[in-house]
Amino acid sequence: MSKLRVVDNSKIGKEAMAEGKPPKCIHVYNQKGIGTIGDKVLVAIKGEKKKGILVGVKKHQPVNIPKFDTNNIVLIDDTGAPIGTRIHVPIPVILRTILKEKTYSKGPDYTKLLAIATRLI
Repeated sequence: MSKLRVVDNSKIGKEAMAEGKPPKCIHVYNQKGIGTIGDKVLVAIKGEKKKGILVGVKKHQPVNIPKFDTNNIVLIDDTGAPIGTRIHVPIPVILRTILKEKTYSKGPDYTKLLAIATRLI
């Protein structure tokens, strides 16, 4: 039930952050159950269930991955395409290689998420 910060310009994300009710993590789709950069999560936002990708976490990271002050998320739909059209915060370059490994044919395509990012660090 970690609180997350929506960093894209999706309508539901902007409304939730403006009301002061940030989304909460319900489930992490990996073996460990602990989210790291690039993991898909299920969140509760404004009484709805949405999926998202973690693009920044507070947890201690390996050497080449930057640590963030907040847990940042980009909301996606079922096909893996982002709901918003722009990401407001810089995302790590290593996310490109992480998401390319998770993209496969006839599955979710995460390359659109990287295309709408304005800045990479």
